[in-house]
Amino acid sequence: MAATKDRLLALDGLRLLCALVVAAHHLGMAWSVDGVRPTSTHLPQAVNSVLIYGNLGVEVFFMISGFVICMSGWDRSPRAFLASRAGRLYPAFWACVLITTAVMTWFPLTEGIPLPHGLTGGDVAVNLTMLAAPLNVPYVDTIYWTLWYELRFYLLFMVMIALGLTRGRVLALGVGWLAASVVVPAGVPLAELVMPQYAPYFVAGMTFYLIRRHGMTLPLGLLLAASWVLSLVRVRERVLIANPGFAVPVGPGLLIITLGFAVLLVIALGHTDRWSWRWLAVAGAVSYPFYLLHPRIGYTMIRYAYDRTGLPVPLLVAGAILVLLVAAWLVHRLVERPLGPALRRLIATGPVRSPAGVSMADGPGAPVGALGSRVGAPGEESGAVGRAHG
Repeated sequence: MAATKDRLLALDGLRLLCALVVAAHHLGMAWSVDGVRPTSTHLPQAVNSVLIYGNLGVEVFFMISGFVICMSGWDRSPRAFLASRAGRLYPAFWACVLITTAVMTWFPLTEGIPLPHGLTGGDVAVNLTMLAAPLNVPYVDTIYWTLWYELRFYLLFMVMIALGLTRGRVLALGVGWLAASVVVPAGVPLAELVMPQYAPYFVAGMTFYLIRRHGMTLPLGLLLAASWVLSLVRVRERVLIANPGFAVPVGPGLLIITLGFAVLLVIALGHTDRWSWRWLAVAGAVSYPFYLLHPRIGYTMIRYAYDRTGLPVPLLVAGAILVLLVAAWLVHRLVERPLGPALRRLIATGPVRSPAGVSMADGPGAPVGALGSRVGAPGEESGAVGRAHG
């Protein structure tokens, strides 16, 4: 089956769905709305029993990332791939870091908010690089932890691009990475590259793209099955360490991840290719800035509204999510759309100078090089969330 270059709108919709369930989990369970009791005590137990699994949206994010990065990187040079990823991730990230910092400064919260305080200007500057984790600097918002996983995956995949992408090489990477994630224990230096807790999801995503590009084969089916089995082990571990104050059965978590595998397989096999609902493209576009904005700003909106109105917490959570979706669209429209392509061109081609020495990197006559034919390709707006991820 030939790979299609068309945008995969189903991935866009799935990304926003994952972002929404992660946000519902954080805003409904991961803090204290009144600074005394967990927010979950303000919600019906039936709702809590569902929200506790919302953090598994991160795992599905990582599978989407594996799929999209493999798709985006195919037939690209390492430099064009780097330009694609930087243009997609950094403009919105810069905006969201600065917006969140402003909220933390102007509307300080203390009790019940699991976030670092006393951040310096230097800390914020380091956060803007996405390298706060390896540099041991506190996050402006703890949700950024997933971006460090994404960056390591991108680095690994860029090495593969430099070597030359083929089905066999990507398959070998998947097999080797999955095996390493079983034998390399957490806490050793090599685990920083192997990422044993989340490797099965990235590997599964790459496998889904290979299935889309080349069709289902026995080796790909076996690698996908192995990724699924190992992911069930990892999800079981993740669910068992949850401590929300009530029993959390493992079974629903296993079912959620299995459903994620099934949905991505349906997309990989082309069964959603006829979807033409353009609102899904908007959903995909806002999912990344929404994911970045939702924790700290959402906590702040809910706390201030609760203190001043006493409205029911479920209503405040829903209202905060709606406001954040609007804010995310504004970040996409006012920041990502103008700055993303400019940053991609700058990295992909470098500044182009006229005979008079005037930079024309962003001018209408600037060459687009290898990237030009790929601007707007599936990986550009169907990328991870990487970003995913809770």
